Amino acid sequence: MIEMKQALEALKFYFRNGDTWEVHHQDISDLWIGRVTTSYGRIKGGEMTIIHPCKSFKAEFTPDADAVDPNTTQLSSVTSGMFERVTHYQDIEKIDILFGDERPTEQIYLPFKPKDVDGIDNVYQTSSISNDGKLHLVVDSDRTVVDIYGGQYTEPNQ
Repeated sequence: MIEMKQALEALKFYFRNGDTWEVHHQDISDLWIGRVTTSYGRIKGGEMTIIHPCKSFKAEFTPDADAVDPNTTQLSSVTSGMFERVTHYQDIEKIDILFGDERPTEQIYLPFKPKDVDGIDNVYQTSSISNDGKLHLVVDSDRTVVDIYGGQYTEPNQ
């Protein structure tokens, strides 16, 4: 008999201002990371390295993922929850896929196009909170959260 292990333990999100957010497997109700490739590049003037960008990302998170866990989350500002953080700022840069077995963490860069000269906000990131309290997050150059999950999304604060 083949023993099946839970492949995904958690996702750790990295925001461009240094904030982080970890979401555990049980709080992710939908996930798609499309077309992950291998590239070689220099990030922020550092050493040449292997990076893994993806073509698209979509996810749905249960209301339990909104809680701020001080052991796994780093925030530079106080907010009422992580869903507010994600819907008000479009600055998720990359994610770590954390596995529950002996496999190493995989880091995936999300599609990114700067919204302005500051280069913080991402034109491709859209999000919304559904009537039942779930967060929908899409980072895609061709589709928005409305295209994938329906409903409306809130424009981030300017």
